[in-house]
Amino acid sequence: MPNEQWWPSPYGSDDQIGMLNEITPEKVVAATRLVQRGAHYDLSRVLDQDVPAFPGRTFRQQMLTSQHLLNLRRPDAGPAGWGENNLNFIIETISSTSQMGTHLDALNHLQIGDRFYNGYRLGEIIEEWGTNRLGIETTPQIITRGVLINVAAVRGVARLGPGDVITIQDVQQALAHTGVAIERGDAALFHTGWGDLWMQDNAAYLAGEPGPGMELALWLVEQGVCLSGCDTWSYGPVPPEDDRQRFIVPQTLNVRHGLFIVENLYTAELARDSVVAFLFVLTHARVRGATGAWVSPVAVT
Repeated sequence: MPNEQWWPSPYGSDDQIGMLNEITPEKVVAATRLVQRGAHYDLSRVLDQDVPAFPGRTFRQQMLTSQHLLNLRRPDAGPAGWGENNLNFIIETISSTSQMGTHLDALNHLQIGDRFYNGYRLGEIIEEWGTNRLGIETTPQIITRGVLINVAAVRGVARLGPGDVITIQDVQQALAHTGVAIERGDAALFHTGWGDLWMQDNAAYLAGEPGPGMELALWLVEQGVCLSGCDTWSYGPVPPEDDRQRFIVPQTLNVRHGLFIVENLYTAELARDSVVAFLFVLTHARVRGATGAWVSPVAVT
């Protein structure tokens, strides 16, 4: 219910990392033991100005090359650059939100009304530059066991459709013959095939998506999953199960439970190779007060 109080967090009234608390040192050690082949899978997408994006979000990159001229004007300039070794360099500027491409949402991204995870209020934490709580700099680097749930294979399709709801039964069926079960501290990733539309038909990619339904989302919380993500641009079915409740699945996980979400994952190669359990590594830049971070998570087997 909208007015139901969900704070303080079971991890403490001052907690800012939510269900990442479920990743213990023992969990990390166990995850590293999954590495047998030394193979790794990049789960991220290339980010540029043409990638599909939620309305209002943009990515712009511009190259700066003036140093080639300015270096020639230095007192110790060489014939073609800076110094006898003729050093030159180029850099770029980027104007974008962190909510682009493959990215991790921080717990200051979504709210219920004006309240965030652990009951923090917008008026208490907002600053001109971001937020003074729950920003991506408070989110630890993530190393844990990852589990891929290949829902497309369970359904016998190459790609689920827009609004298709992933269920608990889908997860149980996907894992039934693998000997793998969801455990506390896991990162649960979903392959739906929707990612095949990325940069092939961006309009179709953004027009809807399949995703975990509310029943499954709450089940993931009960299992102690610390992070989840899909090969889709958000998380949860679009159109939603209830048209009056937009993006309620990621909102519930993020705000009420502190379960982290990764969007726009690339899961096709994991699904192709029938990889189920793996070492999951996700690191990110620690930008103070930011609502997310571009990430390049890796699955290692």
